[in-house]
Amino acid sequence: MISVLLNISLVILALAMLACLYRLIQGPTRSDRIVALDTIGIHLLAVIAVLGMQQRTEDYIDIVLVIGILTFIGTAALSRYIERDAVIEPGGDKLDR
Repeated sequence: MISVLLNISLVILALAMLACLYRLIQGPTRSDRIVALDTIGIHLLAVIAVLGMQQRTEDYIDIVLVIGILTFIGTAALSRYIERDAVIEPGGDKLDR
């Protein structure tokens, strides 16, 4: 019974990732694309967690943590790029002058 539910959840997650992929490609604004990319990362985390539950192993927890950290850093960097048109601003801090 549990394996059937896990397979159904994998199908639902795959469909959700396809919907986010559509928004990533067709998104009218850059912020829509960033949100879609972040959501794909979250769905990928869920897929890996479900696969770990199917295989009854805890080996995938480290992978989930690394992908979560990378997704957060990527979203923060892209958001900063949208806000300021630069991820790293030239000139350093005001304290450096």
